[in-house]
Amino acid sequence: MTRIIYTKSFLKSAQKLPRVIQGKLAKQLEFVSENPFNPLLHSKPLVAELVGFYSFRITRDWRVVFCFIDPEVIKLVDVAHRKDIYK
Repeated sequence: MTRIIYTKSFLKSAQKLPRVIQGKLAKQLEFVSENPFNPLLHSKPLVAELVGFYSFRITRDWRVVFCFIDPEVIKLVDVAHRKDIYK
């Protein structure tokens, strides 16, 4: 089981999400804690300025950016709409 650490910016952004998306995020976090690369998450490594970070889908349009502190600990960095998250 992977331990999850939440940054302040992630928690602040998560509180601003629509309620429906917040509920879906909670379900996705269960998958993340079991396996960050579960196929249902569509996790992928990021490139360019974001090398070393990964993202997973909440829905088709909402993403979470995370990184590994060590193989058993993940830090959730931010959550936003896909048009904004990678900026």
